[in-house]
Amino acid sequence: MIRPQPARWFELLVARDDATLALEALARTGAVELEARPTAVLPPALVDIRPLLQQFAELSQRYHAYWPIGCGPSAFPESPKAALERCLARIRAWAADAEAVIQQLQRGEAERAELGLWRRVLAAMANSNIDLARTVDAGPRVRVRLFVFPPDSEPAFPAGLLIRQFVAGGSMHALAIGTEEELQSLAHEIIALKGQVHDMPSWLGTDMAHNEAFVAARDAALVRADAELRAKLASLHDRHEMRTALGDAARLQWVLQNVRALESGDLFCWITGWTSELGGHRLASALDRSGARALLHHPPRPPDASPPLLLLNPWWARPFEIFSRALGMPSRNEVDPSTVLALAVPLVFGYMFGDVGQGLVIASAGFALRKRWPIARLFVAGGIAAAFFGMLFGSVFSLDALHPLWLAPLDDPLAVLLFPLVGGAVLLTLGLLLSGAAAFWRGDFGGWIAADATFIAVYVGLLVGTVWAPGFAIAATGAVMFCCGHGWRARRLTAMAGALGVLVERTLQILINTLSFARVGAFALAHAGLSSAIVALMNASGNRALSLLVLAVGNLTVIVLEGLVVSIQTTRLVLFEFFTRFLAAKGRVFHPLPAPPSTLQET
Repeated sequence: MIRPQPARWFELLVARDDATLALEALARTGAVELEARPTAVLPPALVDIRPLLQQFAELSQRYHAYWPIGCGPSAFPESPKAALERCLARIRAWAADAEAVIQQLQRGEAERAELGLWRRVLAAMANSNIDLARTVDAGPRVRVRLFVFPPDSEPAFPAGLLIRQFVAGGSMHALAIGTEEELQSLAHEIIALKGQVHDMPSWLGTDMAHNEAFVAARDAALVRADAELRAKLASLHDRHEMRTALGDAARLQWVLQNVRALESGDLFCWITGWTSELGGHRLASALDRSGARALLHHPPRPPDASPPLLLLNPWWARPFEIFSRALGMPSRNEVDPSTVLALAVPLVFGYMFGDVGQGLVIASAGFALRKRWPIARLFVAGGIAAAFFGMLFGSVFSLDALHPLWLAPLDDPLAVLLFPLVGGAVLLTLGLLLSGAAAFWRGDFGGWIAADATFIAVYVGLLVGTVWAPGFAIAATGAVMFCCGHGWRARRLTAMAGALGVLVERTLQILINTLSFARVGAFALAHAGLSSAIVALMNASGNRALSLLVLAVGNLTVIVLEGLVVSIQTTRLVLFEFFTRFLAAKGRVFHPLPAPPSTLQET
């Protein structure tokens, strides 16, 4: 559980025409990473379809917005080239029949957008004295146009123009009256700034109510026409079997985007790679359901292959994998600390955020958001820990509503500061022991015992010596053994002098790292101070309703601001104090084959 496991090697012999089916079935499991043999190349059957896929991409650029949502690729036992040619023929036949319908849809969409613009303009000018009907017939020497400015732009208006500026829909608009040359000059500037220029519509009348009624009626007519046109488009989708054609083409496009090499003969393909499904049953079941003619085998991995690694943690520790993954992937001979962090991280977070009410709010928010943002699961454990320490400190929504089960932070600040130092020392000592586990896995445990294990005696002896004098003797003995161990490993007496310098540096570093955990207690005191300030403001308000408002706003501010700060400090202690003792994170990450397009659309 604490040691990363290598992914399992698999080999798949599949009928060549079924290779796409088999690849799609494997990708749907989310448990496969492809790795071809060094001699493998992309087979000609897939290389030949690249020009056809380019044609598909060009059709997609023109028509994608009008294609049906979702697709159902066929189980085609035919060559990729034949399948893609069939798909392109169907898509082109559909395009020929749908072109007129699409053009009508686009004209309707453009007119509806124009009507929406004028609806906003009419609303903004409802109280204006300008007769819009007369702007339509302006001429022949002067013209009227509507200009829509892009955000944060300040165009320079020609001196001869009459301008009426107003805000509509959050954007600055202007009705401009002037000669054709002056309006054209302004139009060039507005378009260069990515603004819009509109002629006055012919339907504008003097009566604003009549204008608004016309816009509403015309918009409703366009909505009905749009529905009818989309029904025609849906009928064309069914007639030309567009969902199947698009599904087949998208699947082949997906294969070329994700498969770099594949061993292939005249009849069979050889698909190889890694799987995170160590039992192998999911892969076999997925292949059986796909209908692909294939044989799955799990031989020993090639001797020169470097397997990707997997973190096999219980469900309650998986959210904490994010910390080790922030550095990379622990190698095969390193410890995965996720199970340790599942206990340590909530305790550190909760200690700095000790409040029953605020902790339960954080836990509830994390639980509600856990599916949308998996990282929110960390706040479930952190919030529960905060509620636990809130009971020890006697704090509920910043109020001293409970009798402290341990102490009130502001009454004994020294104890609040010392407790995290002890916890930090325990965590750092554990990190040193985890480096011993890594040494054991790589076959160097004897060397670790002779040299590095004695450093633990130095560190622990110095800490114990602050409260019990014989601890310094333990530290001195450990220092002598550390230097002798390095000399014995190097088989040189001069190595002992170099080891002494290393010992001094490492000792100073770990003592500084230990002192860093004092910030946990400092933030706990800061949280208690903010809580007392909220209570003081609430008591000074002199009004019950205002007091409740101060309490609510104060707690919300503390949850948001301290939640961010405490999260950052917890992450810093884990990454820079704890992980530096044992984790290099140089393992290979498992990258599963991305899901095929049909799976994504269905999801």
